[in-house]
Amino acid sequence: MKKLLLVVAFSVALFANHINWLGSYNKALQKAKNQGKPLMVLLIKNNCKMCKDIVYKAFSNQDYIKDLNKKYIAVIVNFNNEDYPIELFYTTLFPTLFFVDAKSETFIKEPWYQESIINNLKDKLF
Repeated sequence: MKKLLLVVAFSVALFANHINWLGSYNKALQKAKNQGKPLMVLLIKNNCKMCKDIVYKAFSNQDYIKDLNKKYIAVIVNFNNEDYPIELFYTTLFPTLFFVDAKSETFIKEPWYQESIINNLKDKLF
């Protein structure tokens, strides 16, 4: 899992305009609480081609990236990692994007699944 996150983080870091992902749900939750921001949780799975594609297509060099970084604390979580509340973020579709109030850990938007992530980010986020 750490290798996947490092590869994703390194690849995305090559772009000038990228999401500032955190790799730990607990650290992201604490940071979101401290800054009074909601969480944006991207749940991925090992060996998921669509997960990698979404990270590159939706979260690199897009006009809305700067706004996402200002508005949310972003965390990328691997489904196989037990460092997040799986009962809250349960899904069978990968990737899935969740928007969560950090104080109450409740959804502030319905989750977005797979290809709809790209369209929703462009059309419905702001």
